Amino acid sequence: MALRWCVRFSRVAPRLLWDSNISLGACVPSSRTPLPGPGNTRLYSTPEWWLGCRTFGSVPPSTDVTYAQLKKLLAGGKSVIIDVREPWELREYGSIPGSINVPLGQVSTALQLDPEEFNEMYGGEMPHKIDNVVFTCLAGIRSKTALDMASELGYKDVQHYPGGWQDWAKNEHQN
Repeated sequence: MALRWCVRFSRVAPRLLWDSNISLGACVPSSRTPLPGPGNTRLYSTPEWWLGCRTFGSVPPSTDVTYAQLKKLLAGGKSVIIDVREPWELREYGSIPGSINVPLGQVSTALQLDPEEFNEMYGGEMPHKIDNVVFTCLAGIRSKTALDMASELGYKDVQHYPGGWQDWAKNEHQN
C-alpha cells in the first residue's frame, strides 16, 4: 500500500511544485472534496494529513543540548565533545574542558580517519558511529554544520550545543 502511495505521489509531485492552486495536503484521500482538474479524482485537500506526517532522515529530531545536559554528559564521560572552532579561538577565548578541537573545515576528513591517526592529529579518542557526539563552537552556527556533516557520514547519535562557548562561559561564571 505504501508503494502505491509513493507511485501516486511521484506522478503528482511535479504538479504540486508548479501549480500554486494545489495545497501540500493534496496527496492523501479523505472524505473531503476532490481538487478540480482532469485525472486527479484521488487528490484531496486535507491539511490534517500533515499532522500525522513523520519525516525520515539521518538527523534525530532533537539535536540541541543545553548547558545542564552538557555538564551531565561531561560528568558521565560517555560522550565525545568536539569543538569545531579554529585553534586560535580556543587560545584566545578558552575551551570546554574535555573537548577535542577539530576545526570545522577538517570535520568531514577527521571523522573518516583511522582511530590512531585521529588520536595523533587531534589528541583525543575518535568517536565511533554509535557514540554520542556533541559538537560545539562559539555561538552554535558552526556546530550545527558539523552535526549535519557527521550525520551524512553515518553517525547516529549526534547533537550540538547551540549556546556554544559564549553560553558555557556565561554559565560557568555564574556558578
